[in-house]
Amino acid sequence: MLLALIKKELLALARDMHGLAALFFMPMAFIVLMSLTLKDIYRPPLAELGYAVDVRDTGTPAQWLQQIWQRSHGAPKALDADWRAQLRSGALKYVIVLEPGLSAELESAALSTKAHIRLLTEPGIDANLFNALRAELVGASGELKARLALAVPGTSGPPPGASIQALVNAERYSTAGPRPTSVQQNVPAWLVFGMFFVVASLSSLFVQERSSGALGRLRSLGVSRFMLLMSKALPYLGVNALQAVLMLAAGIWLMPLIGGDALSLAGIHWDALVLALAAVSLAAVSLSLALACLVRSHAQAATIGPMVNVLMAAAGGIMVPKFVMPGFMQRLVEISPMNWGLEALLTVLLRGGGVADTLPQVGRLVVFAAAMFLLAVILFRRPAS
Repeated sequence: MLLALIKKELLALARDMHGLAALFFMPMAFIVLMSLTLKDIYRPPLAELGYAVDVRDTGTPAQWLQQIWQRSHGAPKALDADWRAQLRSGALKYVIVLEPGLSAELESAALSTKAHIRLLTEPGIDANLFNALRAELVGASGELKARLALAVPGTSGPPPGASIQALVNAERYSTAGPRPTSVQQNVPAWLVFGMFFVVASLSSLFVQERSSGALGRLRSLGVSRFMLLMSKALPYLGVNALQAVLMLAAGIWLMPLIGGDALSLAGIHWDALVLALAAVSLAAVSLSLALACLVRSHAQAATIGPMVNVLMAAAGGIMVPKFVMPGFMQRLVEISPMNWGLEALLTVLLRGGGVADTLPQVGRLVVFAAAMFLLAVILFRRPAS
């Protein structure tokens, strides 16, 4: 019986070609447009990024460099023993390591030949932001070195045009391939949005079957509410899987052809990616079922579901990246299921995370999916008004 019901749903989906086109081409259009438009825009204020300093040189020049940096970037966070894990997860945006010998290097009039300052950034940091941090650290170090040289009688500081970039070694603390780009932000973001957008198609078909009496006839034949809901959920889980393949393929092959950066899947944990996508799909379809059971007309189906999706996307870091938001908004977006899905995908695609790293977000999505499915079963019991 379940197979027959699934076949019925697939036939209904096949007749709704406009709805299917929207499910696949709408998120792809967003990926292309937003990735190209925001290619060079991700530049959040540097002063708002949480950072820490690993002081391995206790000399006075090293302390002065810390003070110079703090004037522009605020006080650093405490350097915990697990700071490397915090850096990988994005809890710390960057760590400045002041290596032994830095003070002597700053006081020396000679040009630097060895890096005594290391800038380690989280894997998901934007390339423009990474370059800005490195340039500012090089500039602060060069300014301090010049002042110290001028303060010593008989020296004139570094020669005009001299570079001290060798003093600073900057790198992303990552094991997951090349630098993140706007494509690597927008592909998972709009993929999550597209998965949740199945609510529009599912709600419309649900209302159509209720108004035509098809659902009532199936219930009179003894088909359980659980089986009816499962027969509707499984085809849309398949639709979500096709969406994921199409969106990832667009990031890998389409974007480079039209002038964007390529999405790289080299070195990722595929089991973690599949788990994250499955959790997002379950949450999206379960929410869609709950909203489909809630609405009572085609007008409601066409407005309530898409409106909820847009609000969740706006408040979930989909439309506007989380890292460019003010602090209170960054905390607010964490209540959105779309943000849970996005963070799970970013953990895999940008930070090289495995299954264990995605479990916090995946767990929330699974609990949310179970709650929404239970709500759909309860709402399905209501008589049509």
